[in-house]
Amino acid sequence: MICTYLGIDIGTSAIKAILVNERGEEVVSASVPLTTTRLHPSWSEQEVDQWWGGVIAAMTELWKDQRVDKSTLKGIGLTGQMHGAVLLDSDCRPLRSAILWNDGRAVNEAAYLQERFPLLAKEVGVLPMPGLTAPKLLWLASNEPDVMEKTRWLLSPKDYIRYRLTGEIATDYSDAAGTWLLDQERRVWSKAAVNAVGLSLSQLPPLVESDEVCGHLTGEAAKLLGIAADLPVAGGGGDTPVGAIGFGCVKAGDAVVSLGTSAHIFSPTVSYKPAVESVVHSFCHALPDLWYQMGAMLNGASAFGWVCSLLGEDAGVVDARLHERYDGPGDMLFLPYLTGERTPHNNPHARGVFFGLSPTTDRESLCQSVMEGVAYSIADGRDALTGSGTVIQRAAIGGGGAKSRIWAQIIASVLNIPIIRYRGKERGPAFGAARLARLAVEGGNPYELCREPEIEEVLDPDQSYVGHYRENHQRFKRLYRQLRSEFQGEGGDVR
Repeated sequence: MICTYLGIDIGTSAIKAILVNERGEEVVSASVPLTTTRLHPSWSEQEVDQWWGGVIAAMTELWKDQRVDKSTLKGIGLTGQMHGAVLLDSDCRPLRSAILWNDGRAVNEAAYLQERFPLLAKEVGVLPMPGLTAPKLLWLASNEPDVMEKTRWLLSPKDYIRYRLTGEIATDYSDAAGTWLLDQERRVWSKAAVNAVGLSLSQLPPLVESDEVCGHLTGEAAKLLGIAADLPVAGGGGDTPVGAIGFGCVKAGDAVVSLGTSAHIFSPTVSYKPAVESVVHSFCHALPDLWYQMGAMLNGASAFGWVCSLLGEDAGVVDARLHERYDGPGDMLFLPYLTGERTPHNNPHARGVFFGLSPTTDRESLCQSVMEGVAYSIADGRDALTGSGTVIQRAAIGGGGAKSRIWAQIIASVLNIPIIRYRGKERGPAFGAARLARLAVEGGNPYELCREPEIEEVLDPDQSYVGHYRENHQRFKRLYRQLRSEFQGEGGDVR
């Protein structure tokens, strides 16, 4: 009998579940959309129990497929959006909505941490930024002190789902890495960082490896999900490193470009290599004794979705039109900083800008400029990694935006490296979570199991366009520098 493993991803836009067999093949998948609340322009929150309802709905959808034999399921792996602040009381009930990774309210708190504790960034892997967990805790202490007084546990999004599945309170090193509270090199909670935000170590969950069993499915959860009780649940990890595991990005020299709601360029390292001056994120990977460096950009495929929605267009239809008419780089520029930016600017006040509009500008020109603007921001991230000693010579591409062949080709030409499109490239972190479930249950060599998927195609840079794109990237960087002072104070109401 073939065994199967379940991966669950608590994403920003949706709950995603995928069932994978022991040959590494997808059996079936399901997705349930999520709603994000923005009470103020820079805020971003989700109801915590919406995630649990989404998991139940996704599982119900999975079991409708006639190809599924639930008796083959041997383990569950978890992943999810990083940096979210989930606060539980002494009864493990949510005290408020989760504050997400793309929330920008804690601008002043991030600045305070940088000014007051300038040396901590090298220990915790990155400069303090509003979207990270720690600055949000300071904001809550000032604005919702009753919540902080009642807080028994601080969790990340996927760890709340672990609690609902198993009754266990825990997190893994890769998700803890995104809180600004972990000593990345020693892989322990940083006492200095915890003290800086007014927490105690007792409010933080125990740390586990991503590929270890961390609890078993309770009878109550099993009944709600329609599966057997006592199934092992793996430690799991943050969506960025777990997505990389799905692509087999587990060795130094490997690289992944992700085009999800946000965008990033990611490469593993065999030692901890902080590069905070470049706004590079240096975090624990979701495998033991492995780290990674990453350029993290806040605006990825969401920027393309935004412009298509603004124009009343279907993103897939626009993508098809762009593929047909593309004839090289456009002259219009788009700064994609709709929700601020991390790498390389660490500027929560930055905003989106179209530059170069003319009477001949049409819908396709606008949309192509958005694709190119995101590609230039990824190039900024790549350059930051290069400056810190991580050289990328080729990269896989994943996330929802990876379904666009023309966008992947643009990125190849902007970065001037081959871009690899795998079969199942849009499966995302849920596939990596299923791999972690198998490792937790069966053991084995993670570098053997976490191999790269089947290659669909390799897109080489179009050398006839590389020079023009290089010039446009320089214009893109100059435009940001010219506008940087204009962005200050435009971050919305962060109280």
